Amino acid sequence: MVVDMRTSDHPIDLSRADWRKSTYSNGNGGACVEVARNIPGVVAVRDSKDPSGPALVFSPGDWKAFLARVRAEGAALR
Repeated sequence: MVVDMRTSDHPIDLSRADWRKSTYSNGNGGACVEVARNIPGVVAVRDSKDPSGPALVFSPGDWKAFLARVRAEGAALR
């Protein structure tokens, strides 16, 4: 589910989200995403360059499946 916090009729409150960037991020304004896992029942993902923009919101199970797929696809590319 994608929630645009600017226009959604039923936004998920992410105001208390603890956004974290990967330790692989160099902090030079590159293509980074931030993930918040402290909101009950959801995992939120946003673009670090647009913190007030839309967020992808996953259920914890969907997030786990997404990461598993990314890891599997990444391993296949090596």
